[in-house]
Amino acid sequence: MIRKSAASRRTFLKNSVIGGMAAVAALRAPHSVFSVPGAEPLHSTSRVSLTTGDDRADNIFRGLKNLETEIKTAIGKRRIIIKPNNVHTAVPLCATNAAGLEGILEFLKSIGKTDVTIAESAASAPTFEGYENYGYIPVAEKYAAKLVDLDQEKTELVYLVDENDFHPHKIRMSSLLLDPDNFVISAAVMKTHDRVVTTLSLKNIVFGAPIKDEGFRWGRDGKPGAKNDKPIAHGGGFKAVNFNLFSMAPRLAPDLAVIDGFQGMEGNGPVGGTPVDHKVAVVSMDWLAADRTAVELMGIDFAKVGYLNYCAQAGMGQGDLEKIEIIGPAIADHKKSYKLHDNVEKQLVWM
Repeated sequence: MIRKSAASRRTFLKNSVIGGMAAVAALRAPHSVFSVPGAEPLHSTSRVSLTTGDDRADNIFRGLKNLETEIKTAIGKRRIIIKPNNVHTAVPLCATNAAGLEGILEFLKSIGKTDVTIAESAASAPTFEGYENYGYIPVAEKYAAKLVDLDQEKTELVYLVDENDFHPHKIRMSSLLLDPDNFVISAAVMKTHDRVVTTLSLKNIVFGAPIKDEGFRWGRDGKPGAKNDKPIAHGGGFKAVNFNLFSMAPRLAPDLAVIDGFQGMEGNGPVGGTPVDHKVAVVSMDWLAADRTAVELMGIDFAKVGYLNYCAQAGMGQGDLEKIEIIGPAIADHKKSYKLHDNVEKQLVWM
C-alpha cells in the first residue's frame, strides 16, 4: 500500500498540532481540515477479508488468518488492546459476542500473541456487569487475557464541539485507547444507529473512549452525582456527532477492524433493534475499508453515513469500494437490506 501504517500516521498527527482549532480541540488533526500533506483520498488498494459460515468464532478466526502476515508485522511488540462494544450491559444482541472475542484471541494465540487486554467503558452501567452478563470472564480466563474497565484507568482531556453553542466541551477519554504505542483491535458489531445511520469499527472506539464515574447507571438508580462523559461526545445533534467522530478518528481509529455480522441488528439500533441472520465477518487493517465494506453488506447507501464520508474525503483510509480488494466471496452474494432507524430522515440533516 501507498499509505503509511496506522501507527505512523497516528504518531505523526499527534505531534503535528496545527492551527488554533487544533490547539483547542487537542486532536491529531485530519489532513484536509488543517492543510497538511496527504489530503487527497487514497489511490492505493486496501485489503478486506470477508468470511461467511455457521460458526461465529471460526468466521472471525479465518478472516484474521487471511491477513496473518500483515497483522503480525503491524503488532510487532506493541501492547494489544481488544475493544468490544458494550453500549448496554444486558442486551446481548447489541454487544460484542463472547464467541467473537474467542475467535480473535485464538488467532492471536496462533501467531504467538498471548499478552492481550480486553478493555471497555460500557455506556449504561458498570463495565464488569457487561463482562459477566455476556460471558467474557471465562473466555478471558481461557486465554489468560486481562479484563480492564476503562473507567478505572488513566484518562486524557480532549475537547469536542456541541452544535447548540459550537463551543469546545471538555471530555475525559481513555489514555489506553489514545496511546499510539498500543495496537487497538475494534471488535465491533454490525448495527444500525439512531444518530449516524450505522455503527461499526470506528464508532466503537471513539464513543467507547469517553469514560464515566464509578457507580454511574443510565436511567436507573446509581451513585449520586456520578457523571458520564459519553453524551458530551455526541455533540448535541446529528451534525456535531458526525463531525466529532471525524475529528477524533486520527487519534482513535483502530489498528485492526473486526466487524462481526454473524447476527446483525437492524431497525432502532444501537440497542433496540431486531436481529438479522447474516453470518458474515469483515476484517481489515484499513478500518475505513472495513466499515465501507460492512455498509455495503448491510445494503446501506454509503452517501448517507456522514462521518465515514468525512474520513474518506480526508484520506484516512480507503472509501472507494472499487479500490478495496475483497479476500473471500463477493459482497453481492451476501448483501442484505438492513432496515434503518425510524428517525433516519432526521439523521440526514448533516448532508
